[in-house]
Amino acid sequence: MSTDATLFAGRTAIVTGAARGLGLAMATALARSGASIALLDRLDAVRGAASALATQTGARTVGVAVDVTDPLSVQRAFDQVVETLGVATVLVNSAGITSGDSALETSPEQWSRVLDVNVTGTFLVSREFASRAIAAELGGTVINIASMSSFVVNVPQTQTPYNVSKAAVAMLTKSLAIEWLPHGIRVNGIAPGYFASDMTRDFVATNPEMAEQWVSRIPAGRMGEPSELGDLLLYLASERSAYVVGQNFVIDGGYTIV
Repeated sequence: MSTDATLFAGRTAIVTGAARGLGLAMATALARSGASIALLDRLDAVRGAASALATQTGARTVGVAVDVTDPLSVQRAFDQVVETLGVATVLVNSAGITSGDSALETSPEQWSRVLDVNVTGTFLVSREFASRAIAAELGGTVINIASMSSFVVNVPQTQTPYNVSKAAVAMLTKSLAIEWLPHGIRVNGIAPGYFASDMTRDFVATNPEMAEQWVSRIPAGRMGEPSELGDLLLYLASERSAYVVGQNFVIDGGYTIV
């Protein structure tokens, strides 16, 4: 997709988990395409990230600290977005966490936390977005960030709660797509494989042998770069994909096909 600095002109987009990593990379792609951007994250650093993004791209931005598992926190965050940038018509649900313990070692609290953030958080934010877009009669697009782990058990790490949660996000995407399409809201998903995000780089620095195993299983021979999600995201968020509904697009360098 060729770069179009006006593709989202006059539109507001919300990206969760946007203080750094893949979330910030996707927010940057939208900002460079003309959108006003609300960055939401539990990290206070989200405000600095929003300011830096505005300087970098010239986009109108706001950074809002939010707990995606708390309905009241989500509502207040959206109130701030509306007050600053207007009602959003694009939502990217990128907030997510993982757990590296084996199933036998995973505590009930760990299990609940991963599903709360990855599944319940995605649901609560999506519902808040949809209710406001429908009330304003604007329609919109939702892109949920699932994972190739929605479809395969990637090894050697153990991450059962994460795998289960991302499989749920993929089905949530399909369910919401059918329910909200009559309201003019399309819902699709992106399922990334191994990408060299900030979180992944930190992990690789302390677990180089595991990283070597990951790359050895990727037919493309490398991890993806966060910027490589941009074109797919822009396609799904725009009217160029008007006939694409409820799909989960795997982007993994071929990992899941071998």
